[in-house]
Amino acid sequence: MQINFEYDSVAASSRLEELTAKRLQKLVDKYDFIVRADVFFKTENTSAKDTGKICNIRVSVPGPRLFAEASHEKFEMSIAEAADDLERQLRKKKEKMKAK
Repeated sequence: MQINFEYDSVAASSRLEELTAKRLQKLVDKYDFIVRADVFFKTENTSAKDTGKICNIRVSVPGPRLFAEASHEKFEMSIAEAADDLERQLRKKKEKMKAK
Protein backbone atom coordinates (compact mmCIF):
# COMPACT_ATOMS: atom_id res chain seq x y z
CA MET A 1 0.00 0.00 0.00
CA GLN A 2 1.18 3.47 -0.84
CA ILE A 3 0.95 6.22 1.80
CA ASN A 4 1.24 9.91 0.89
CA PHE A 5 1.86 12.47 3.62
CA GLU A 6 1.06 16.18 3.35
CA TYR A 7 1.72 18.89 5.90
CA ASP A 8 -0.05 22.24 6.20
CA SER A 9 1.55 24.66 8.68
CA VAL A 10 3.32 21.70 10.28
CA ALA A 11 6.96 20.65 10.06
CA ALA A 12 7.43 17.24 8.43
CA SER A 13 7.96 14.55 11.05
CA SER A 14 9.30 11.07 10.44
CA ARG A 15 8.01 10.05 13.89
CA LEU A 16 4.42 10.97 12.96
CA GLU A 17 4.81 9.20 9.62
CA GLU A 18 6.06 6.01 11.32
CA LEU A 19 3.24 6.09 13.88
CA THR A 20 0.64 6.61 11.17
CA ALA A 21 2.15 3.92 8.93
CA LYS A 22 1.97 1.39 11.80
CA ARG A 23 -1.70 2.18 12.43
CA LEU A 24 -2.51 1.96 8.72
CA GLN A 25 -0.57 -1.28 8.32
CA LYS A 26 -2.81 -2.88 10.95
CA LEU A 27 -5.81 -1.86 8.84
CA VAL A 28 -4.21 -3.25 5.66
CA ASP A 29 -3.54 -6.55 7.42
CA LYS A 30 -7.26 -6.83 8.25
CA TYR A 31 -8.65 -5.29 5.05
CA ASP A 32 -6.55 -6.29 2.05
CA PHE A 33 -8.64 -4.29 -0.42
CA ILE A 34 -7.06 -0.97 0.66
CA VAL A 35 -5.15 0.51 -2.29
CA ARG A 36 -3.56 3.65 -0.86
CA ALA A 37 -3.86 6.25 1.88
CA ASP A 38 -3.42 10.01 1.90
CA VAL A 39 -2.63 11.52 5.29
CA PHE A 40 -2.87 15.25 5.97
CA PHE A 41 -1.51 16.96 9.07
CA LYS A 42 -2.42 20.54 9.86
CA THR A 43 -2.68 22.88 12.78
CA GLU A 44 -5.54 25.22 13.46
CA ASN A 45 -5.73 28.11 15.88
CA THR A 46 -8.59 27.39 18.24
CA SER A 47 -9.68 28.79 21.55
CA ALA A 48 -10.07 25.28 22.98
CA LYS A 49 -6.92 23.72 24.43
CA ASP A 50 -7.92 20.16 23.53
CA THR A 51 -8.15 20.71 19.74
CA GLY A 52 -6.06 22.18 16.97
CA LYS A 53 -3.82 19.31 15.83
CA ILE A 54 -5.75 17.85 12.91
CA CYS A 55 -5.16 14.54 11.15
CA ASN A 56 -7.14 13.70 8.01
CA ILE A 57 -6.84 10.25 6.47
CA ARG A 58 -8.34 9.40 3.09
CA VAL A 59 -8.25 5.74 2.04
CA SER A 60 -8.69 4.52 -1.53
CA VAL A 61 -10.70 1.32 -1.76
CA PRO A 62 -12.92 -0.15 -4.49
CA GLY A 63 -15.88 2.20 -4.78
CA PRO A 64 -16.07 5.56 -2.97
CA ARG A 65 -13.06 6.66 -0.92
CA LEU A 66 -13.27 6.56 2.85
CA PHE A 67 -12.35 9.61 4.92
CA ALA A 68 -11.78 10.32 8.59
CA GLU A 69 -10.77 13.49 10.41
CA ALA A 70 -9.87 14.12 14.03
CA SER A 71 -8.71 17.16 15.99
CA HIS A 72 -7.05 16.90 19.41
CA GLU A 73 -4.34 18.58 21.45
CA LYS A 74 -1.71 16.11 20.13
CA PHE A 75 -1.26 14.59 16.69
CA GLU A 76 -0.90 11.12 18.21
CA MET A 77 -4.43 11.31 19.61
CA SER A 78 -5.78 12.62 16.29
CA ILE A 79 -4.09 9.76 14.40
CA ALA A 80 -5.58 7.18 16.78
CA GLU A 81 -9.11 8.56 16.51
CA ALA A 82 -8.99 8.89 12.72
CA ALA A 83 -7.64 5.33 12.36
CA ASP A 84 -10.38 3.97 14.67
CA ASP A 85 -13.03 5.80 12.65
CA LEU A 86 -11.60 4.36 9.43
CA GLU A 87 -11.67 0.87 10.90
CA ARG A 88 -15.41 1.19 11.57
CA GLN A 89 -15.96 2.36 7.99
CA LEU A 90 -13.81 -0.45 6.57
CA ARG A 91 -15.68 -3.05 8.61
CA LYS A 92 -19.00 -1.81 7.18
CA LYS A 93 -17.51 -1.76 3.67
CA LYS A 94 -16.28 -5.35 4.01
CA GLU A 95 -19.72 -6.50 5.21
CA LYS A 96 -21.36 -4.87 2.18
CA MET A 97 -18.81 -6.47 -0.15
CA LYS A 98 -19.53 -9.93 1.36
CA ALA A 99 -23.27 -9.42 0.97
CA LYS A 100 -22.98 -8.87 -2.80
